[in-house]
Amino acid sequence: MLKPVELEIELFCRGMRIDESCDTEHDGRRISRTRAGLGSGLEIVIPAASKPVWVNVPVVEPFALDSVFTLHESEGNYFIVDSRDGEAYEITIPPEPAWYSRNTSADVPMSRVGVLQGNYLGIYISNRCLYWTWSPSLACKFCTTGKNVGAAEESRKRVTDVVEVAMAARQESGSIFTHFNTGYHYEDRADREVIHGLRQAQPFVRAVRTHVGGFIGVQAVPVPRANYYEYDELIKAGTDHFSFCYEFEDPEVFARLCPGKAQTVGQHSFFEAMEYTSRKLGRGRVSGEIIAGVEPIEATKRGIDRIVNAGAFPTVCIFRPTVGSEMENVPPPDPEAMKEVFAYLHESCRRAGLPVGILPIEVSLVVQPEETAALVEPSLAGDLYAFKNRALRQLARPYVAWKLRPHGSRARAMA
Repeated sequence: MLKPVELEIELFCRGMRIDESCDTEHDGRRISRTRAGLGSGLEIVIPAASKPVWVNVPVVEPFALDSVFTLHESEGNYFIVDSRDGEAYEITIPPEPAWYSRNTSADVPMSRVGVLQGNYLGIYISNRCLYWTWSPSLACKFCTTGKNVGAAEESRKRVTDVVEVAMAARQESGSIFTHFNTGYHYEDRADREVIHGLRQAQPFVRAVRTHVGGFIGVQAVPVPRANYYEYDELIKAGTDHFSFCYEFEDPEVFARLCPGKAQTVGQHSFFEAMEYTSRKLGRGRVSGEIIAGVEPIEATKRGIDRIVNAGAFPTVCIFRPTVGSEMENVPPPDPEAMKEVFAYLHESCRRAGLPVGILPIEVSLVVQPEETAALVEPSLAGDLYAFKNRALRQLARPYVAWKLRPHGSRARAMA
């Protein structure tokens, strides 16, 4: 029988078929093809002793049609059957939020402004990543942002719409983390000032901090060092977390699959920005995102260590051949190799003493670091690390409660 984290990894790698007994369109969340397309799966929750495990399971990609896993429903209960041994795993399917079917006061469908992936709210605030506008395209080969923004979601979000959606997600869905993504974005103004994606995020961060509260993250391609003050300004506006998607450790793989990032900013800039923001916010409050399953796993392990050494925690995403991307026909990785990667992730975080799993934020697109403990052999060092993280979770409760309140004094009113 698979452990919850093992089932999670297997589902990411193999996908899942849906039996005719299921009515997921009525019982679950709609499949959302927004942002980069990684959320284009079915949201499920796997019960686990430590905490529930959220997974956005691939079900529409061609490889999922041949999966050994099939979702079944019986008397209102959902379970996944593994055809290899007949083992059945009971799971739950979170219902679609009622606000998905409502409009903002500006008559914009809320589901076209932001989507839940786990219990966190993801919002893409640019019109689309500018790498898609170059000819030939410099877009990352695994991404579908350029096909989704403007089609499955609004191409430009109003601050007022974002606040209304974030408020609905907080009050009705219990979301405590709003994550803004800009892709690669800049704007040359008439006064010759260049507005980067970070500057674009400022009014959204201020408004959510002022009117909604909760934790706020920003993801954008690194700005030039001369513009690092933009990170400082976002922190003052209320940003709690920065994430940097450098994707691959191997320089050749990075240049080939992320041509825009390679040509405009370079791989080194991601680590420089990680180090800077980690010093500003504190260790473990910045993440470096890397994709596992395309380059050799030894390269991914080196990338994990580089991220940890920069003072950040690694967010490892299992490669997903999203429909419509240039890599849609590349097979997903071997689950056993991915289990090895995530076992290494756990040990790397433990050796560095990085706090993981402190905040009650559930992300369904990745295997979260705190979920990986079950992949390593029990040890005294592991027990001490787990005890430390449990203690920090308890100590963080008053802080979490304080962060959930809007803080108008810390940020200006809605722009």
